[in-house]
Amino acid sequence: MSHPTLEEKLAALKVSAPSAYERACADSLRPGDYEIGVQRTADILDEGYEIFMRSSRSSMGVAGDSIVAIFNAAGDLVNASAGTYLHAVIPPIVIKYILSRHSKNPGINDGDIWYTNDALYGGIHNPDQVAIMPVFFEGELVAWTAALSHTTETGAVEPGGMPLAATARFQEGMNLPPMRVGTDFQINTDVLEMFAAFGIRAEANVTVDMRARATTADRVRVRLLEMIAREGKDFVVGLMRRMLDEAEAGARKRIAHWPDGTYRTVTFSDAAGLAPGLIRNCAMTMIKKGDHLLFDFTGTSPETPSSYNAHPQAVIGHMANYIYEYVFHDLPVSSATFEPIDFVFPPNSILSPDARAATSCSVMAATGAMSAVANCISRARFGSDEWKQVAASQGNGGNAIVLAGVSQWGANFADMIAYPINTEGQGARATSDGMDAYGFPWCAFGRAPDVESMENEFPMLIPFSSHWKDSGGHGKHRGGVGTAQLWVTHHVPMLFQMAIADNSVIQTPQPLFGGYAPPTVPGIRLDGIDVAEAMASAKTGTLTLEALLRGEFGGTVVSGPYGSAVHPVPGGQSIIVGLSTGGTGYGDPLARDPASVAADVTKNLVSVHVARDIYGVAIDPVSGRVDDEATRASRESMIAARLERGRPYEEFEADWSQRKPPEEILEFFGSWPDGSVVTPLIRM
Repeated sequence: MSHPTLEEKLAALKVSAPSAYERACADSLRPGDYEIGVQRTADILDEGYEIFMRSSRSSMGVAGDSIVAIFNAAGDLVNASAGTYLHAVIPPIVIKYILSRHSKNPGINDGDIWYTNDALYGGIHNPDQVAIMPVFFEGELVAWTAALSHTTETGAVEPGGMPLAATARFQEGMNLPPMRVGTDFQINTDVLEMFAAFGIRAEANVTVDMRARATTADRVRVRLLEMIAREGKDFVVGLMRRMLDEAEAGARKRIAHWPDGTYRTVTFSDAAGLAPGLIRNCAMTMIKKGDHLLFDFTGTSPETPSSYNAHPQAVIGHMANYIYEYVFHDLPVSSATFEPIDFVFPPNSILSPDARAATSCSVMAATGAMSAVANCISRARFGSDEWKQVAASQGNGGNAIVLAGVSQWGANFADMIAYPINTEGQGARATSDGMDAYGFPWCAFGRAPDVESMENEFPMLIPFSSHWKDSGGHGKHRGGVGTAQLWVTHHVPMLFQMAIADNSVIQTPQPLFGGYAPPTVPGIRLDGIDVAEAMASAKTGTLTLEALLRGEFGGTVVSGPYGSAVHPVPGGQSIIVGLSTGGTGYGDPLARDPASVAADVTKNLVSVHVARDIYGVAIDPVSGRVDDEATRASRESMIAARLERGRPYEEFEADWSQRKPPEEILEFFGSWPDGSVVTPLIRM
């Protein structure tokens, strides 16, 4: 195979040097033209993004888990309209691969439609698929356009495109290298038939989403040509180069503003697919010097014999989620913003696996990097006048439930439910709490669908949907809480369900400055129940998660890891509980305003016992008011207990360095404590 090497991928992320013509065009832009031109590209891309959502069929596409982008002729990302920043910097790897490997055979022509979903060639994982079109003006290649989104079916060994059981790429279904799938502005019918075959569990989702990508890329291409016809080719070529220049300059200026230093964060996860075990999923060292950042992942655990692995560009994409949402939020979504950032990936780690590795659940492997970059950059920014923009990591749970079967409309389906992942809590901020049910950390602008839409689309009933009490990380500023839903198989005899997660035993994200991480996320279902009878007899106000756990619905509550293999869920006899995680906390919980704690209790976001045991706040059970004197005494007692437990660092470190987890949970960790490869994996 001739997939690009790690060195080629990292090189492709760098902006190509401008030609003399590009530089002259950029220098000739008149005052004001640049700002107007940037807005015009944004308008074109926003139109494409809206078309994309309206044209998509799968839940993730409808929810806006997508990106629409413009690139210059060399393949550098110039600007994008993004629901998700996951793909904000990495598509140039694919375009530059096409330019270097396929310019002569089969050639690049006006009207071509290129397509890929294979992470080996520059993507995230194979559910993420991209359509790419060259833009020709008067026979000359002047730009590229692309539309990328997540379709939850690839013909893998399990439904949903992210098989937990996969141990190598050969079990993950469709893996397409960059290839031409259409000519003369038409998708080839034989390719559509191939997609239908791969997506036979959900043929409509796969083929309609493919058409949506091509339609969107083409609309952006047409609008870009209209802009060239109106303003001239020199203007658009110069505008794109100037946008790259400004993006890089803005990024360097921001980075240079932070104190130089070395910042470290280590994160862990608790499973490789369905196999439990301790994994150091990210050992991040961020070295900041001047206007440059270096991220070194040495110390990360080895690649796993599961689909929980991520190729390096996927890791960088996950880091872009935080960087664009919180750091480069006012800069163009551009390759150039990452120009001053470099990376070191140790080979054969979970974040740089062998080419044969399964990576369809790379989003679970890369959550550590996604969380760690928030902490490293936040601590650097705290030492500057940007401290008010500092934010703790979001929960980054990505606990996704996939349903498959035959719908109430008689259609085959296999799809990921967008609601739980699009309602995670936001990380707490330096001056305020995180937002409750904020959204999908992978897709900041994604949409949580209405319950009625879900019930119409899928064969299930949703008796309630609410905030999940105590799910936000505690702190001086609280992380936003996640949500809880009940899902009941409805209209059909049964459907099949699986869940993707890795945070039922430990949580990956680290809080900031004394805050708490969110709680772990259990997998809960209710068995042995007549759902119709239970719903009919339920009293007003009892359709809650707490009531279910107390046994008020009847049946048997079964709890285990959230991640689960594909299994049948009979109609009317079982309830699934969907949970989305909360965000991490910021600062010492004992420094939180007692009135804010009382307000959280009133809103049913925090329980009375958490208010007492974590925040040290005494609340009168009748009036709901804070007992100031009791609160003061409680907090003084808790601080005194902390001091009593305290030890000098040297004493603590000497003891801690001798500890080691049980051998039975270190199968995937690597050597202790450095995490190096012990036994190389061999995949067949």
